[in-house]
Amino acid sequence: MKKYVTPLIPIVTAVLTFVCLSFLLPKAGSLIKAETRSDNDNYKQTVHFVALGDSLTQGVGDETNRGGFVPLVADSLKNQYNLSTVQTENFGISGERSDQILKRLNKDEELRRSLESADMITLTVGGNDLLQAFQKNITATSAKKFNQSIKKYQKNVEKILIETRKLNKNAPIYILGIYNPYYLNFSDIKEMQTVVDNWNEATKDLTEETRNSFFVPVNDLLYKGLPEGSTKNSATMNSTADFSNESSTEQTTEGATVKNNVLYDGDNFHPNNLGYQIMANAVKEEMIKTNELWLLKERK
Repeated sequence: MKKYVTPLIPIVTAVLTFVCLSFLLPKAGSLIKAETRSDNDNYKQTVHFVALGDSLTQGVGDETNRGGFVPLVADSLKNQYNLSTVQTENFGISGERSDQILKRLNKDEELRRSLESADMITLTVGGNDLLQAFQKNITATSAKKFNQSIKKYQKNVEKILIETRKLNKNAPIYILGIYNPYYLNFSDIKEMQTVVDNWNEATKDLTEETRNSFFVPVNDLLYKGLPEGSTKNSATMNSTADFSNESSTEQTTEGATVKNNVLYDGDNFHPNNLGYQIMANAVKEEMIKTNELWLLKERK
């Protein structure tokens, strides 16, 4: 997945060729949409999007109650590719750890049938595993203390990926990373962010070992919030925008709680509407880069 010299031509011919191509070729950004309107293209008109995971998939903190990033991704892809329908099924359950998601995957027949027919799959996992690990290692002073918890988590996610691949051999799987919701208030505790980074690295390693599986990092997009002065329109910008050198709010009073403006006021933990839009942008961007895996019709 990871990543000529043309012969010289007379300048007049080059100019004429450029002018002709300018009229004939669609402008950048509209190429795929134009192709999807073709009567004989090889793109699907309906795609099936299955979302599996924890509260981030369920959409806790989304005050529209639509389901967090999932419908945002679906609506955006529908418009991007001029699709008739993006059928979504949301199997997010708040509070579930990786072992609980795995157990549900093995026993829930509705979920298994949905995964079998999915064109693309998203998975949010790890946040609750990390919370449990923090509770068990509340006095830990080193990130190394969490290595055993990370290994246990990795084994569960590996089994989730293996079982999902048994059900569906081809649909791309997009696993979202976790983020540190406490950074603004505990930025001096460097080990906490190191644990989050190690956790995400473990997830990324698993996606690299699984065919058509992709890691979608979100920590850098969420853990410091948007820069002060940003509006909700900021969520429509490129999801890879780097906010890592700016914080959303300055802590002016010792001991005061600093608000992260992309987190839900109700718990200062889950994303709010803006946070979910930022997540949706990141997921959509990865899906666009790999659209040949879910958008193309099956060749007979």
